Amino acid sequence: MIVDRMSFHGGRVPSGREEMEMDFATAYLGEARKMARHYKELAEGAMNQVGDEDFFAALGEEDNSIAVIARHVAGNLRSRWTDFLTTDGEKPDRHRDGEFVAQGETRESITAAWESGWQALLGTLDALGPDDLGRTVYIRGEPHGVIGAVDRALVHAAYHVGQIVLLAKHAAGPAWQTLSIARNRSAKLNTDGR
Repeated sequence: MIVDRMSFHGGRVPSGREEMEMDFATAYLGEARKMARHYKELAEGAMNQVGDEDFFAALGEEDNSIAVIARHVAGNLRSRWTDFLTTDGEKPDRHRDGEFVAQGETRESITAAWESGWQALLGTLDALGPDDLGRTVYIRGEPHGVIGAVDRALVHAAYHVGQIVLLAKHAAGPAWQTLSIARNRSAKLNTDGR
């Protein structure tokens, strides 16, 4: 471990504060990677419980379907996380307004875009090192610290994953398989976990 800490600090032995900062950075990146994978799995667990008709169905005229939300998340992730450290997060080829229209697309095409977007995020998170956390990135020309950009992505993903889960649960009805602790099972889990 000393070799890693020395290489992080240009070959010199780091101070206690530097070790603490590096430990924090490493821990932060580990948690961010874990949470990103968790949100992706939650959404996919929900989407897998609905058929194509419900995947494309919107509850109302102004509402988004699971397909539209998945397409938007995919577009956002692809734009923000492709060349994350070197280009603006709002890519010139992104058409955000078009993400909210899923006409003529198939579930397979949306799923492929979804996977591509998440791979952009996960691949970038996996490649980031502790020294990258102090860098600045740009989104629509505005500067953001890397930590802020990572937090922003996770919050955005969590927001839309919650929508996907709610819509899928509504569509699945009594056939819904919970993605977390089932109702009335918390006390048992707490007792058994001790």
